[in-house]
Amino acid sequence: MRKPVMAGNWKMNCNNDEAKELADGVVARGGQVEDALVILCPPATALTTVNDSIKNSNVKLGAQNMFWEQSGAYTGELSADMLLSCGCEYVIIGHSERRGRFGSVDEEDAEALAAIFGDTDETVNRKVVAALAAGLKPIICCGELLSERQAGSTDDVVASQVKAALEGVSEADAANVIIAYEPVWAIGTGEVCDADEANRVCGMVRGVVAEVFNEDVADSMQILYGGSVKPNNVEGLMEQEHIDGGLVGGASLDAESFGTLIAVAADSAK
Repeated sequence: MRKPVMAGNWKMNCNNDEAKELADGVVARGGQVEDALVILCPPATALTTVNDSIKNSNVKLGAQNMFWEQSGAYTGELSADMLLSCGCEYVIIGHSERRGRFGSVDEEDAEALAAIFGDTDETVNRKVVAALAAGLKPIICCGELLSERQAGSTDDVVASQVKAALEGVSEADAANVIIAYEPVWAIGTGEVCDADEANRVCGMVRGVVAEVFNEDVADSMQILYGGSVKPNNVEGLMEQEHIDGGLVGGASLDAESFGTLIAVAADSAK
């Protein structure tokens, strides 16, 4: 059975004092849970602070992004080794916001935003390969824009992103990969994909993993749903066959709410 996962993506929130308070609150509510994998992904400035808070718990540390080179003249970027030195075990790669794809802004701004943030299928793959080579476990994000869903191209878009991200990844390394399906139109908008449809797409993603590797790899890989996951909808999501947990944004910024999500995830394993 795949272990349920609740990963909190704090995005650009929390200074160090706030990060410590939030991490301490999560540890108090779910730090000793054994039936679910709990991951906190604070901003880079708070990685060591959060690591200090979670060091005596079962909570794991993750980063929100990384660069694929080991070192060099890459101002503002962070290498895998830097993240490891902060205590990270996981790293989110290819989040739609890193690709310049936002659900809460006009899509005509997409070209300008993509130029600012810049992640593409190619750079996502480079980051995935570099993370695995360094010993980090990537949480690979995929998802479609509202216009792509309305055009009926959800499956094509998501499948293409997954295949590109996994290019050159070995079957052995695939055991350390988590995939998160996040429909862009449901991120930060308050909208949530219907649980049945989220499960269908996650099942499709599992099928793509089986094509790239095999059924055993696909059956064992944890696939998450992300996009306005909250205490009032998490039970329905966790009841689905192919949804193994959540990559959570807003609700992860409240220790009580995130504690509820952790408890539901852990209960789903029983």
